[in-house]
Amino acid sequence: MIKKYNKLVRDKIPQIIEQNGQMCETEVLSDERYLEMLELKLSEECTEYQIDKDPEELADILEVVYAIANARGMTDGELDRIRLAKANKNGRFKDKIYIKEVTDW
Repeated sequence: MIKKYNKLVRDKIPQIIEQNGQMCETEVLSDERYLEMLELKLSEECTEYQIDKDPEELADILEVVYAIANARGMTDGELDRIRLAKANKNGRFKDKIYIKEVTDW
């Protein structure tokens, strides 16, 4: 039986498939196509988390976010520094603040 996937997967997935006695056809993507597929993968992982609420899906989201940053020439550390700078400037989401309305004085 042949299953069609046509999606970006983690680096070791083809090896895991072969270890399970199956064969898979792969392709190495161009940089442009890789970024396009990462964006789709991010959406897929976010949807999976929203459905399952599984913490492992959060880890998958982070992995994809770091891969996007790396593909755009940024290191994991640089992305973390940007995130922390924004958190220091604008705060985090700890206080559960929900803005309902803003009006001019």
